[in-house]
Amino acid sequence: MGRRAQASWVCAGGCQDAAESWMNSRALRAPLLPVFLFLLLLAAPGARAAGYETCPRVKPNKLNVHLVAHTHDDVGWLKTVDQYFYGIHNDIQHAGVQYILDSVISALQADPNRRFIYVEIAFFSRWWHQQTNATQEVVRNLVRQGRLEFVNGGWVMNDEATTYYGAIVDQMTLGLRFLKDTFGNDGRPHVAWHIDPFGHSREQASLFAQMGFDGFFLGRIDYEDKQIRAERREMEQMWRGSTSLKPPTADLFTGILPNNYNPPEKLCWDMLCTDSPVVEDPRSPEYNAKSLVDYFLKLATSQGQQYRTNHTMMTMGSDFQYENANLWFKNLDKLIQLVNAQQANGSGIHVLYSTPACYLWELHKANLTWSVKKDDFFPYADGPHMFWTGFYTSRPALKRFERLSYKFLQVCNQLEALAGPAASQGPYGSGNCAPLNEAMAVLQHHDAVTGTARQLVADDYARQLSEGWGPSEVLLSNALARLSGSKKTFTFCRDLNISICPLSQKSASFQVILYNPLGRKVDHMVRLPVSKSSFHVKDPSGQTVPNSVVVVPSAEPQEHYPELVFSASVPALGFSIYSVTKISHRKPLIPLPNSISRKFRSRFRVLAIENEYIRATFNPDTGFLTEIRNKDKNLLLPVNQSFFWYGASSGDLESWQTSGAYIFRPEGRKPYPVSHYAQIRLVKTPLVQELHQNFSAWCSQVVRLYQGQRHLELEWTVGPIPVGEGWGKEVISRFDTPLKTNGLFYTDSNGREILQRKRDYRPTWELDLWEPVAGNYYPVNTRIYIKDRNMQLTVLTDRSQGGSSLGNGSLELMVHRRLVKDDGRGLQEPLTEKGSGLVARGRHLVLLDRVGEAAAGHRLLAEKEVLAPQVVLAPDGGALYHPQATPRMQVRGGTQVRGGGKGRKDRNITCGEWSRVQVFLGKAWSPLALGRLSPCRPAPIPVPAQYQPPLPGREPPHAPSLPPHLDPTWTPLSPAFPTAHLPSLCPSKPVPRLHGLRSSPTVSSLGLDHFCLFWAWICMATPLPENLGPPHSLFGSALSLHKPEVSF
Repeated sequence: MGRRAQASWVCAGGCQDAAESWMNSRALRAPLLPVFLFLLLLAAPGARAAGYETCPRVKPNKLNVHLVAHTHDDVGWLKTVDQYFYGIHNDIQHAGVQYILDSVISALQADPNRRFIYVEIAFFSRWWHQQTNATQEVVRNLVRQGRLEFVNGGWVMNDEATTYYGAIVDQMTLGLRFLKDTFGNDGRPHVAWHIDPFGHSREQASLFAQMGFDGFFLGRIDYEDKQIRAERREMEQMWRGSTSLKPPTADLFTGILPNNYNPPEKLCWDMLCTDSPVVEDPRSPEYNAKSLVDYFLKLATSQGQQYRTNHTMMTMGSDFQYENANLWFKNLDKLIQLVNAQQANGSGIHVLYSTPACYLWELHKANLTWSVKKDDFFPYADGPHMFWTGFYTSRPALKRFERLSYKFLQVCNQLEALAGPAASQGPYGSGNCAPLNEAMAVLQHHDAVTGTARQLVADDYARQLSEGWGPSEVLLSNALARLSGSKKTFTFCRDLNISICPLSQKSASFQVILYNPLGRKVDHMVRLPVSKSSFHVKDPSGQTVPNSVVVVPSAEPQEHYPELVFSASVPALGFSIYSVTKISHRKPLIPLPNSISRKFRSRFRVLAIENEYIRATFNPDTGFLTEIRNKDKNLLLPVNQSFFWYGASSGDLESWQTSGAYIFRPEGRKPYPVSHYAQIRLVKTPLVQELHQNFSAWCSQVVRLYQGQRHLELEWTVGPIPVGEGWGKEVISRFDTPLKTNGLFYTDSNGREILQRKRDYRPTWELDLWEPVAGNYYPVNTRIYIKDRNMQLTVLTDRSQGGSSLGNGSLELMVHRRLVKDDGRGLQEPLTEKGSGLVARGRHLVLLDRVGEAAAGHRLLAEKEVLAPQVVLAPDGGALYHPQATPRMQVRGGTQVRGGGKGRKDRNITCGEWSRVQVFLGKAWSPLALGRLSPCRPAPIPVPAQYQPPLPGREPPHAPSLPPHLDPTWTPLSPAFPTAHLPSLCPSKPVPRLHGLRSSPTVSSLGLDHFCLFWAWICMATPLPENLGPPHSLFGSALSLHKPEVSF
């Protein structure tokens, strides 16, 4: 189906007689307007909207060419972050960000007409803190005048394919807070600017819309898509970022730049370029002014024909340019003067220094109607055989480290809030979440978590994360001691993934502390390496907990590594402490794994593992999984799961393109099996049943079922991948079923909403597909599934991976890749991962359920997988935190009741009181959950009785059916929150505003500048729509670095 048949339309203004499929601007005036076209309609005609007052004047009857001077500064790629900033190793790449900023500021001062935009706050903040007060004042004036404009405003320009939405919000918050604190409202970005990420997610558009950006500009989209858009003049449209949020909440005007983000050909005047400068002296033998002007006029006219207004934008800059800004600006000055002089001769072209925000303002005034896009921009290809789908999986170990660090950062933030100042300064020293917060922000860069940086840079990314864990561990130790009332030697076993933890392996007794960052109680299977013995486990109340010691098979027949397994229950936003004691007098009863050779497998009529909910059956001859039964729902599905590998292309007669860090290009459509059978070992205990599969020397898997678990766990281990024969390999785990899927499958978008995918198809243009495997791969952040009318098979991941369904009833995920060729995208290094390759270990969680009931299961399980309880160990015993302290074995978040007030006492809002989070926002209550997967992120703050929401069953009269911020009939419940309560309820200084949040008469306090939000949370108790993401708000981390002081 053609793209026009799929289009719907939305009006920016006018359209009084529009058809039903068109939307009138008046109908979209909700109290909260996340799309600039509708917000700006509130202004009088001809007036300038707030933040756009400094835009340059244009000529209405001319084609206005907006020249945007910019630099794109990767926060790590070929060089490390520090090497890029300081200009080290210019033999690798000539780039020094500190010199770029020095030079740009100097050049802007030389001419008041010049303008420049900057993006990467990770670099700018470092440069800013090195400047004198005089230089800082100069920069503030440039920002105030609109001549230095920040776009995007995040710490980095994040990737959109392999990032989790919570981490995106965190890194945006970090950068935007710096701009707010440094420049106030003058520094607020109005547009999002993602010119280099390799494809664009719908959730990213939704996030930007809800953050309040007025527009979104993209650089890279599929080459076919771009060509068709240019022909149809659809390079700009409205992007609907959510199917579950009521429009226009997630609608965002989106424009595609004509030349990715580079300057037009022949017009690059940087020291890194070779184009001739403008020579305007006709006496010079190098005179070229006339030919350049003629060329520019033709170029501008041609480019203008791809867009719908008399405005077009040209990006004047590229990677790490403007180190000598005078080169650029001097030639641009001449170009502007010479081109505009041609207007006297009848030219219809007007050129000016501008910015994306000013360009956007002019588009708004055009008052046009724009088509609506409802899908995303994946996968991205820049040629017929060039699909950028390999980076979805590249460097799986780094991707896992990043995901674990995200969880650890949320735990650090929450415990800092719960324990108050004692977390930052305590018996273990000075603790701080900020280093990990910054390291995590850097990892969201589109060459970091993607795995597309050089090896030395990937190592540096891992170093930053590792160093960020250190002060966070100190903070956790301080907080746990404060909250538990006992000082212990807390141990964070970072090597649990390889079954190493000296404390649990050598101690006769120890304690296991589990902190739950979710806003609901969870049951968690604890698994710790121990010595060969029997153990006694007690829960926080002193009750005995059943446990098992499971032997992990080793490559050495005589060596077995025992692991202690027991089930722990952890309250919402709280922790539980379990005591483990070795029973020295009892002979250990450790069931050894039964190795089942192929010779004797025929004796097994049935080879299966099961619990009360699930039964998994295996083929006795091959050792492969063959069937999953949901006993609770009476569902049976044949499922054949095994590992395969694609041979990586080294180029062929059709194209030179090879597989590399970015590109996935297999040499054929059919992958090769890693093995046709597996060596298997069976382990069965009362708590867990496991089948260990060994497919080859570099590929193995454990299929596991814990007691009470409603999903099947597949723990895979792959690597080092052999490439000795000179052939790169891309390893997949594939599930084949008889489900009639009709080419459809489903993937998540940054861990939130679900998008439908269709094999060999794009919703917005007729696809001409030359790479049927790579061209059908999509990013999978947390889950992928296939279904028919009755059953749904969902596979959840523990990190971002590439996935697809290349045949009906089939589902595959790429788990690891090792390549011997570079793919020609600038890295100039094959993805070999430390020469001999790395071993990657991960988990896939498999759910079989009815179609109508599957969403509730996989949504909650995805939350729990991302934010699993944090395990901390400590030796038994320990000193009291202070002489009057009472040791606590369990702490439940937000359960303390405080006195105060008359009649109804001041209290903390607790879980289950509201079906949705209610947070007081100045003059309105709004369902804004402060936290993402854990809406109970910091400690609840007591709210004065007169400002509390009603108790359960006492809803306000005439409660609207729509959320308050979308319902124009919603009226305030109470007067503005009195400032008298701020000192006791708020952090030491006002909570900074999350930039871009739009104001309106009803929700003006969303700015957060003069108001302190109290903390609340919800319990998810009912199934939610299939396509809805995790049910928590995006804005929790806006407050994550400013914690209230809560006493216990």
